[in-house]
Amino acid sequence: MPESATDTGRTMRRALTALLLSLITLTGGAAAASAVTPDEVIVEDTAGVLDANTLLPALEDIEFREPTTVAVYTYNGPENNEDGKVLNAEVLRFARDEHPEWLSEDGQKWADGLFIFALDPAGRWTGTYYGEDRKISLDQQEDIRDKTEELFAEANWTEGTISAVEEAAKLINRPWYLSPATIVVAVVAVLGALGSVITYVAVRRNRQAKNRKLLAEADASYSSVTRDLDATEVNANTIPASSPYGARVLEEYRTFMTRYNTATELNNAAHALSDKDLKNKAGTATVEKYADAAMELDGLDDVIADTNALLNKAPGWERAWDRQAGPLYEDLDRLDEQLEGRDAVGKDSATAQALRAFRQQARDQLADASTGLSEDRITPEQALDLIKANRSELSDLLKNHAKTVIAAQTKSGAERELMQEELDKAAQPRRRQRDYRPGIVDTAFPAYFYYTAGSFNSGIQHGTSSVEQARSSAQSSSTGYGSSGGSFSGAGSSGRF
Repeated sequence: MPESATDTGRTMRRALTALLLSLITLTGGAAAASAVTPDEVIVEDTAGVLDANTLLPALEDIEFREPTTVAVYTYNGPENNEDGKVLNAEVLRFARDEHPEWLSEDGQKWADGLFIFALDPAGRWTGTYYGEDRKISLDQQEDIRDKTEELFAEANWTEGTISAVEEAAKLINRPWYLSPATIVVAVVAVLGALGSVITYVAVRRNRQAKNRKLLAEADASYSSVTRDLDATEVNANTIPASSPYGARVLEEYRTFMTRYNTATELNNAAHALSDKDLKNKAGTATVEKYADAAMELDGLDDVIADTNALLNKAPGWERAWDRQAGPLYEDLDRLDEQLEGRDAVGKDSATAQALRAFRQQARDQLADASTGLSEDRITPEQALDLIKANRSELSDLLKNHAKTVIAAQTKSGAERELMQEELDKAAQPRRRQRDYRPGIVDTAFPAYFYYTAGSFNSGIQHGTSSVEQARSSAQSSSTGYGSSGGSFSGAGSSGRF
């Protein structure tokens, strides 16, 4: 019996009460952590970007859980620096030369009780470094740097530094029971059962709704195919087999009735599903198979009709031609995303100029083909060949332009390979969406895939995102101290802002 709204509410209230009791049990018996201001604040602003009158009083009032020495060091590093180890090595060099008390007795780590915040405003790097009794995880170190990003982006160096030290004070020596992870575990433990039930119900209801919608769409396609069976047979019987396109489409038609019979069986199986079945994965699989079969047949009978009309120049052939040329026109229009936008990469390059020239040329050729068909100057096969040839040329031009875009947006061979990989994925043959309707060329050459403007734009977007993520990952936590660090292994890391 379905759970009522009242039962659901009662269950949630009980779970929330249990959660509160668990949290009280978890944290109530722990002693409050002490709060102490820094033992000492040392500011070495060699870059000359900090306001000492604002910075020092603010840092001296920040409360840590344990007595801590706070050191702030700024310097102007190389502007084109891509390696966080440069800042790490510079902080270590400065400590060795100017503040040996920042180092442990053996010189291999940072001194106990120490927290260092380093800033390179020229190279746009920040670093945080810790004595062994103050060190925190790399994720937490990154959390500290994240607090500075917006302020440093506006060159607000003093406030950004204060924000970083405030966040460090919250994280250094934080008791385990105040960790967000611990609280999350407690919440998950208490609400797990309730969440599972609610999620289970929601997923099943959502699956049922989607299956009903897909079933209705499949029924519409199946009904259309059934209604047009006789017309489809007539169209197929009058397609000229001597035409290369006609012959290939007829090859597809030879299995039409077998596929239709399979769709009929799937239709019966799908409609035999109960409401409960529509909530299950097995029911979803049956509905999806039925939808795929029905919609594929619906697309094929349209192609058969268009092939007959166009190749025989039968009544309505103009609309059939428009349906063949339409996707290429749309593809040409989509070139604007890569060639005309304000942020379009390589829009003034030779490869972009070649695409612009092709775009106009292809439009002119398609328009001339329409006129040529009307005036019987070209055959339907020649017009279809023109579409296929223009697709191939567009694909080649996009591949060339991809090299221009990749060169402009990458800084290394590894990044170029990463971006090319995403572009290749976008251009690879893939399963069509159910609302896709093939044309005559697609049906005659089902294994013929070409590089579209849409797949190019998608590949560029995914490639750019992958490169940015790789850079962010590489820069987020640089922990080494370079060759000059020797065997030094103090805790800390740096990151770009």
